[in-house]
Amino acid sequence: MRIRKFFRICLAVSLIGTACYCLMMRLPECFGGSDTALAAAAFTLTDGKYRVEAPTEPQTEAPRAVRTEAQASTKPSVKTGGSRDKSGYYDSYGDHSGEARYSVAEKTVGADGTAVENAYVKNRTGLDFDFDSILHTPLTFRTEKNSATPQVLIYHTHTSEAYLDEDVDYFYESFYSRTQDENFSVVGVGNVLTETLEKRGIRTLHDKTVHDSTYNGSYDRSAETVCADMAENQGIKVVLDIHRDALGTEDCKVKTVFEHDGQKAAQIMILSGCDIYGERGFDNWQNNLSFALKLQTTAESMYPGMTRPMSFDFFAYNEYICDGSLLIEVGTDANSVDEVQRTAEYLGKVLAAVLTA
Repeated sequence: MRIRKFFRICLAVSLIGTACYCLMMRLPECFGGSDTALAAAAFTLTDGKYRVEAPTEPQTEAPRAVRTEAQASTKPSVKTGGSRDKSGYYDSYGDHSGEARYSVAEKTVGADGTAVENAYVKNRTGLDFDFDSILHTPLTFRTEKNSATPQVLIYHTHTSEAYLDEDVDYFYESFYSRTQDENFSVVGVGNVLTETLEKRGIRTLHDKTVHDSTYNGSYDRSAETVCADMAENQGIKVVLDIHRDALGTEDCKVKTVFEHDGQKAAQIMILSGCDIYGERGFDNWQNNLSFALKLQTTAESMYPGMTRPMSFDFFAYNEYICDGSLLIEVGTDANSVDEVQRTAEYLGKVLAAVLTA
């Protein structure tokens, strides 16, 4: 009995030793490689897929890539239900055998909140404001047409925010609405917006720097980017942070739409902050609000139904940077790429109308 017990102990020690050795050999792979597999529960966004990295390691931002017009993907074309290459993204028409299927609901968000001429403001501050008077206050800045330097800066605090690939009323459980592929993200929206403004003689800088490789601190990083761009291009008067929203539930996403010339497009929502008590260092909030209201009412005049009620509340985001700084949500993650890029063109025309009035 003692001999048998002795051999059992020896076997257990041997197995434990082997396991420890294997673990030590695998640790460099878990923590050292560029394709990190599993280190801790801190997630980084990479090409629309989850990647897990140790939270104690410094995060490396993608290199800044500043371009003034959209660039085509360099991947080989794989057309699956549309004209875009989906080989590195989600495909609504692909094989989703065994996956749960959920629904997409369309909604046009209309009259809600305080009416300001032909538009609406969702005033969440609980205070009364004379929005009509602020709307008719002249802008505190002027832009030049066909200038030698950029007048408008487009950027993205949440650069990886993405959309559905197709106009469908469903999505599968594998759909993940974040990617670095600009064919499907808010960067693509920025490309179209930039191109539309440029065609109308408004020089525009589109900064595609990735700020959400980790979510926390993304606004601080994007503010640094904006300040650097403005230092290099001192003619910039308008700074737009282009995002997309996410509405609905886990099993029913909502996309906001309106129609123009018989085609569906995504609604936009403008966010304008308030700092009436001077708590956020945002003294110029009324100037931002005047600009926001002009965009909102002009959009509704040119493209009725294009805007959701403006979100007005006690926040600043990066709007304190200059009087022409706004955050605009273009559609939701359930809108199709075609819908949001159509809206981007409309938004460019609206901006041009306001800035050249």
